[in-house]
This record gives sequence, structure tokens and C-alpha cells, in this order.
Amino acid sequence: MELKKLAVWFITGSQHLYGEETLKQVAEHSQVIVKALNASSQIPVEIVYKPTVTTPEEIYNVMMAANAEKNVIGIVAWMHTFSPAKMWINGLKILQKPLLHLHTQFNRDIPWDKIDMDFMNLNQSAHGDREFGFIVSRLRRNRKVVVGHWQDEATLQSIDAWARAAAGWHDWQGARFVRFGDNMRYVAVTDGDKVEAEYKFGYAVNTHGIGDLVKLINEVDDAAVNTLMQEYEDRYLLAAPLRKGGAQRQSLYDAAKIELGLKHFLEAGNIKGFSDTFEDLHGMVQLPGIAAQRLMKAGYGFAGEGDWKTAALVRAMKVMGSGLPGGNSFMEDYTYHFDPSNQLVLGSHMLEICESIAEGKPSCEVHPLGIGGKADPVRLVFNSAAGPGLNASIIDMGNRFRLLVNEVEAVKATEALPHLPVARVLWKPYPDMKTGCAAWILAGGAHHTCYSQNLTAEHLEDFADMADIEFALIGKDTRLSQFKNELRWSEVYYQLHK
Repeated sequence: MELKKLAVWFITGSQHLYGEETLKQVAEHSQVIVKALNASSQIPVEIVYKPTVTTPEEIYNVMMAANAEKNVIGIVAWMHTFSPAKMWINGLKILQKPLLHLHTQFNRDIPWDKIDMDFMNLNQSAHGDREFGFIVSRLRRNRKVVVGHWQDEATLQSIDAWARAAAGWHDWQGARFVRFGDNMRYVAVTDGDKVEAEYKFGYAVNTHGIGDLVKLINEVDDAAVNTLMQEYEDRYLLAAPLRKGGAQRQSLYDAAKIELGLKHFLEAGNIKGFSDTFEDLHGMVQLPGIAAQRLMKAGYGFAGEGDWKTAALVRAMKVMGSGLPGGNSFMEDYTYHFDPSNQLVLGSHMLEICESIAEGKPSCEVHPLGIGGKADPVRLVFNSAAGPGLNASIIDMGNRFRLLVNEVEAVKATEALPHLPVARVLWKPYPDMKTGCAAWILAGGAHHTCYSQNLTAEHLEDFADMADIEFALIGKDTRLSQFKNELRWSEVYYQLHK
């Protein structure tokens, strides 16, 4: 999750028409911009200056090299002068990394009293970038276009969002996710085409019988379990029955053993996320509750009931949000508060909400689950902080994947909820309860989501562009009639696109 280990190459386009002195200035200006980007706390990855490209061969070679570099997650292209776009065709054809087109210029202001044709020949981004933009559009290649001076805060924020999305996309390539057992019986939205997902997204999903996990859980030694139990005591507000000498101390022991076995399984298989289901617990004492919560906090993706798509999305969003205040968690719209003056959604799950979104110190408790037929599981109980957030869901529409996002505003819980033994968050969906919920249902949105406190719709839209999948946003300006039309237009587009 150390994003500074990842690199974005900064490639400037020009041509030999303007002479060596102009090309020297182009290179100097590009290096100044790269140095400033790297000095900015806003940019989470390393920006690497590459020599100015002026021929088709140079462009092709730098794109080929970018493809081969494992830590390169994307390309920033900028046309300081005019760069004839036919030179870029073969390079863009082979580029396999995300592309950002930075439409900027070195100088912020026109030097009114000094400007001459030498200045004009050097600072031609205003039309050089249009030439480049045409060829990228002509090749039907997805990219992000960022317009603005390279020192402007808004420009840096847009580059930051794209770079974080590129980091999440990079993390998916070759990633492994595991399902312990199948998905919940008869449930539609949590299932999907795992072959198409591997082709489209780059990650693999495979199923292991619960016995493979139970074997590792049973091999965990007592010393490791006792050490982890002590960590629980130090880090959380431990409920009385779970403390030393408490009536349910064994439940804490069993939960710690499950966490250690799960962690060992994931590490041994180089796996970045997992799902499980309460319908398949053969050989397990209790359903993983605190284990899933803590492993998500450590960066693993998770979703319940075999929902591999959401588990993968949780992982990607954790990578995107790395280093930002706030967290990302598996989530579910659980129940509604339909008070006309204060309509709310209560988000939660049976057990597994990531502690990264907790406000204050979580309480470690044990309660009956009511389903699954196993021992009462241990879990962390907490409220989530108020503030802006979003819910995101990837759904398989048969002929395409859709990334659906609803912007929300989390609110502070005003009631104690003394009998609700799960972590939870209260939010108001935008633009309002009726429109937000209706739009989500019309779009086929899943009941499982990734809830984020630190990402924006811009991050997710950039991510969808990199994946070349549909993006649908429910936000402050959403009107239901327009949203329904957008879904219809997308249906036609993807039928033709396919």
C-alpha cells in the first residue's frame, strides 16, 4: 500500500521542426513540472521524467518500455509544442497502461509586453494538445483529460484522483481472490461471470472448500493465539464475558485462532481478498467476524456470502484510498428510517464492517448470530464518523459490468442503539432518499457495496474508464427521469460496443 513505490511516466511530445534550442527548453520545462509534481504532497506516486519524444520510433519505444516496467502504473502525456499525431498511432496502439492527457502549459500567464513568435512557437499546448487529443479519440482509447495550469490545486487534485485509480487498477492485475465455499444459495447479484471478470479486470477468483481453511486454523499454536488475544485486549474495549476468567473467553480464543489461520492462508497463497458464507462453515466453530474486520483494516478485500466482485472492489478502493484519512469497508444497506423529516439508511452487516471507518475505540463483543448454526461469533461494535462518503457496487449486467456509485452524507447517530450488536453507519443518500434508492434499484445495484469515507466519484469514474466498463453516478444533481434515460442509452451503447 506504499503508493510512492509506484511510478507514472511523464512524456512530453514535440517535433524537430522548431530546432534544438526549442527542444532544449521543452525538456527543461518538463523537468521543472515533474520536480514540482513530486514535491507536492497531493501526488501519491512518483512522477518520472522521460526524454521528449519527437519521432514515431521514440514514441513506440517509450510505450513498449512502460508496458514492461512492473512498477509503472500509467502515462501522463503533454504536448508542449505541436506534435504531429500520426507519430503517436503505433505507440498508443500498444500502450497497456492507463493514460492521462495533461492539457497545460509551462507559463500560467501570457507575457503581454514580451510575447513574440519565439514564445508562440515554444508554448503551443493550446493547439498541440488538440492534435494529440484527436488521435486518442480517433483510436477510441479511454483516457482522462485534465485541463489547467500544473501548479493549480484543482489540477493537482485531478491528477491525484487519476493516479490513485491507476494504483487500484494496477493492483488488480494478476491479483488473486478466494471464495471459501460458493455464494449464498439462490442469490443472483453476488454471483457473476468469473471468466469474463478475469479477462476484463485482470484478477482471478477461485474457490476453496472450507476444509482447506480449517486445516490451517487447526494448526495455529497456542502461543500465537494468546499473543493475538492480548492485542485484542490492548486495542479494543473488551466485553466482560470475553475477559480473562469470563464465561465466553473461549469464544475469543476461537476467534483469534480463526484470524491467524485465515491470515496464514491468504499470505501463503498471495491472495488479496476473500469471501465466505454462513451456509458453509463445516469444521469451523464460528463465522469469521473480528477476523474479517481486522483483515480488511490490514488491506484485504472482503465481502460476505460469496460476493467475490465486492471483495475485489473493497481491495481496489483500499489501495486507492491508501494514506488518506478515513477508511473503506464492505457494507450493506440494511434498514431504513422513513421519518419524513429525517430519512436515513442504516448500513451494516451481520458482523463484518471494517474498523477503518470506526469513530473512536471499537468494542469487542460476542453475541448470537441467529443464522449459520454455529457458536456465537466475536465482532467489533462501533459507530462510524459523520461526513461525506459514497457507496460503490460492481454488478454483472450480462453483456457488461457496471460500476454504480451513490454519493451520501453520513450523519452522527443520535440514539444509543444498545441492542444492535454490530458496527454501523447512518447516511442520507443523495440527492434524496426516494430518488437515490429508486435510482439504485433501477440500475440493478447490489445490496452489498464498498462504503468509502475518503474517495470521491472522480476516483471511481477514472477507475471505470481504465477498466472500460460502464459508470453510473447517483449524486446531488441526479434527476430520476434523466438517470433512466442514461441507463437506456448505456444499454444501446454497450450492445453496439460489444
